[in-house]
Amino acid sequence: MKKTKRTRLEAAGWKVGTVRQFLGLSAEEEAFLELKLALARSLRDRRERKGLTQAQLAELIESSQSRVAKMEAGDRTVSLDLLVRSLLAMGATKRELARIIAPRRGWPLSWRAQRLPRGRAAASAARHYHGSTGGRSCAR
Repeated sequence: MKKTKRTRLEAAGWKVGTVRQFLGLSAEEEAFLELKLALARSLRDRRERKGLTQAQLAELIESSQSRVAKMEAGDRTVSLDLLVRSLLAMGATKRELARIIAPRRGWPLSWRAQRLPRGRAAASAARHYHGSTGGRSCAR
């Protein structure tokens, strides 16, 4: 976030913080969530690069289109195992999987946290860890 925008929001009474702070995640929960979302993003990117629809990918992995949509959104009901198996079914190598899940050297945690989803995917993550938004609100 640009410093000017942050200053403007804080001046208007908004609290600005990280996803970890907002959701009340431990370091382990944050790492798990980042891993899952990185795999989900990669699955969608690979499917789109291959020119496949969600329905075609579902047929390839013997699942349903709605399940593929949940996988790509990082839904809490989707296992890491299913994400990895789906990437492998689309031709990902072990080396490519390692690149997806390994943080790159020199990237601060705050940069990676900014790449977490917003909207419905973030709300899904909150429900996963707190059963709801944990009583938190986006309002000031």
